[in-house]
Amino acid sequence: MGRQERQGSTFDAGRRYVRICRRRPDGFIEFEFSIGDPELAVELMLPESAFHEFCLANEVIVLDPATSDQGDWVSRLNDASRQGFEDAV
Repeated sequence: MGRQERQGSTFDAGRRYVRICRRRPDGFIEFEFSIGDPELAVELMLPESAFHEFCLANEVIVLDPATSDQGDWVSRLNDASRQGFEDAV
């Protein structure tokens, strides 16, 4: 298998990114974390103090929050999947 790269971009495993999705009233922060490519992320949730420690330990680059006009595809997909699951129960 060959290594694939997007045209015009380079994958850098040393770069880590965080995008805050939501600050919850119970003190938790929902965020996306990615390594090397901010477009490929996992969703995580931590208490605020642990979130700050996580960011410091990983030396993250903080990205601007996604706005609805940017087409927050991941958020919309998650909302749709939760809705479908709730309807099935």
